[in-house]
Amino acid sequence: QVQLVESGGGLVQTGGSLRLSCATSGRTSSTYDMGWFRQAPGKEREFVAAINRSGVTTLANSVMGRFTISRDAAKNTVFLEMNSLKPEDTAVYYCAARVGISGAVERRDTYSYWGRGTQVTVSS
Repeated sequence: QVQLVESGGGLVQTGGSLRLSCATSGRTSSTYDMGWFRQAPGKEREFVAAINRSGVTTLANSVMGRFTISRDAAKNTVFLEMNSLKPEDTAVYYCAARVGISGAVERRDTYSYWGRGTQVTVSS
């Protein structure tokens, strides 16, 4: 069993930065793929970024050049560094994990474990 707890969300002005953290427990985080997804009101949950167990990162086009995903294996924590934030980045951000699954990391339905989410609000 894997438990995920997100933190670091908050209110920020346009152009500002936030760093989200996802603390994992139950297994060593480096053995599975980790993803960040977000869901804005009235919209479907969408892929933001992922880092696989080999350390390869993938970013959604909408955040490329602004967001960075990384992991600290020693602390079993995954980070999402968000810069140049825009109002359209406002959403609840969820951390997710999958184990022993291959295929596109963007696929939401391949992740078995989810955190409860952290709210990010970007004011204009």
